[in-house]
Amino acid sequence: MAMLGEITHTTTYKYARPVTFGTHRAMFLPRRGSSARLLGWSARTSIRSKINWVSDARSNAVTVIDFSEPGSELTFTFQVRGVYFGIKGIEAFPLEARADEVPVQYTPDEWNDLAGYLRPHAEDPDGSLAAWTKRFVAGDQDQTVAMLRRMLATFRDEFSYRARDTEGTQTPPETLRMKSGTCRDYAWLMIEALRRLGFASRFVSGYLYDGALDGGAVGMTGSGATQAWLQVFLPGAGWLDYDPTNQINAGFDLIPVAVARHPAQAIPLQGSWFGEAKDYLGMFVNVAVHKVGEVADPSEG
Repeated sequence: MAMLGEITHTTTYKYARPVTFGTHRAMFLPRRGSSARLLGWSARTSIRSKINWVSDARSNAVTVIDFSEPGSELTFTFQVRGVYFGIKGIEAFPLEARADEVPVQYTPDEWNDLAGYLRPHAEDPDGSLAAWTKRFVAGDQDQTVAMLRRMLATFRDEFSYRARDTEGTQTPPETLRMKSGTCRDYAWLMIEALRRLGFASRFVSGYLYDGALDGGAVGMTGSGATQAWLQVFLPGAGWLDYDPTNQINAGFDLIPVAVARHPAQAIPLQGSWFGEAKDYLGMFVNVAVHKVGEVADPSEG
């Protein structure tokens, strides 16, 4: 069965007095394809605005919003209704033999297509990232699937999730040094480690379905906000999701919105405002992802 779901994503900015606003860009529409079918969506703002829809170079849907009047409070409300098809996980996709062991053997065509996701982006001035990466393939630990599972387990066993209000993403060496971070920090560290092992990996921003919100017993870390994870390209399976924050890579839990080479290309909402720095009072975000029903999966005949 497939899940019929609804997503409501609300962001509110508050100011001590009216300020003016520059153009804002939002990424909130789930990527359509084999895992999602969108039935309807809307974007609204509390201040009068003009809204346009564009696509970026990575085929992510971007909402461009321009404002015509000032305000002391600005709220964005994005809503989506869609059908999401659960993926059973890597076991459902037999890898080609060239992907069974580290390093994966990509074809020349794949190298050309994946070059931007194979080349490390972050710096490693003290070599700590390289040293941490090597531990996962030391000795005869060269099985791809086993290595990926060990890396996910390391985040669970050795790192502490830490939410923060400041913008941006920590560098991988910073996350290693502090042994803590947000979902974006975890994803970025794992991406840069995998790239150093020869895996094509990309950053993903999206939503996390938390079954606990619909009466399930187990809650997810990071629900109630946008979520970040990564995808790894494995021949025979394609792009597979891995969430180091919750150690998941299957089912309805992960709903991708934007894919990118690095985190700065997949910011859920960004824009500018004009006024005194002291006028800014804060930002408040609430994301709710609910299951409202089930529909038959046509692939199940």
